[in-house]
Amino acid sequence: MKEIGGYLELERYSGSLYHDEALAMNCGRTCLEYLIRTKGIKKLYVPFFCCDSVKKSCEKCGIEIEFYHIDELFRPVFNKTLKLNEWLYVVNFYGQIDNQEVQIWKYKYKNLIFDNAQAYFQRPVDGVDTIYTCRKFLGVADGGFLYTDEIKEYQNLEQDESYENMRFILGRFERTANEFYKESVYNNHRFEKESMKKMSKLTTNLLRSFDYLDIVKRRENNFEFLNKELEMTNRVTLRVHEGPYMYPYYSECGEAIRKNMQEKNIYIPILWPEVLSNCDLESIEYKFALNILPLPIDQRYDEEDMKLIVNVLQA
Repeated sequence: MKEIGGYLELERYSGSLYHDEALAMNCGRTCLEYLIRTKGIKKLYVPFFCCDSVKKSCEKCGIEIEFYHIDELFRPVFNKTLKLNEWLYVVNFYGQIDNQEVQIWKYKYKNLIFDNAQAYFQRPVDGVDTIYTCRKFLGVADGGFLYTDEIKEYQNLEQDESYENMRFILGRFERTANEFYKESVYNNHRFEKESMKKMSKLTTNLLRSFDYLDIVKRRENNFEFLNKELEMTNRVTLRVHEGPYMYPYYSECGEAIRKNMQEKNIYIPILWPEVLSNCDLESIEYKFALNILPLPIDQRYDEEDMKLIVNVLQA
């Protein structure tokens, strides 16, 4: 029976999910696992420059995986002919691939999975299986969205629960990131053992509370400011796009700069540390992983914060 009375819980929000028409899953990697199982994928072509979770999802599902390189513009270097049940996995690194280009890849290869984990606000292309993840853009502990025409099995999935995984999110709101960093790392790793589930009620509710128009505007303003200040010294060419993820600044001194900025409480991650052990030192993937500084430009910050980042970086 429904409970009536007692203490009040978190408010229920009525706003948009932004990806209202997608399948709401518990995380990005289970979106991929869902596609592997429902599409009957037997082999996946994946970029070397990629999150290790993609490889682990393929291993978990027991399918073959083959890696390919990217170029200096983050585009796939790929010209193979896909066989039956083979699919191409394209990652939209830093949101640098627009939808017109996605349509070209779809027309050429048909069996295409497009990973928009770093482009949450880029709408999907009709007919293209597209994956989004929430944690990279918003203050939630989990959640992913999947656009696909395979929806029948979704109804049979168990619903996830998130209340036990929110402590590091709530903790950082009132204290420092350092105090809850280990819990944040644990949260990132726990998805390796997660099964396919629907997004939790808690995460779904929180995602209805955000002012997405404001978030997009803040991210764009911060990105454009950094690009104006740093474009001339940045070794990668960038396009400004809707609600960007981070500002990728390439410097041959990336490793040293990262350490120096950390000492000043500006935390710049290595997004794919496994690339450093899996790729040759002279490869574009190794150089990107080591030397690209993903500068934070999200909705928590304004122009004054961007000026601080620029001053520390230039110093």
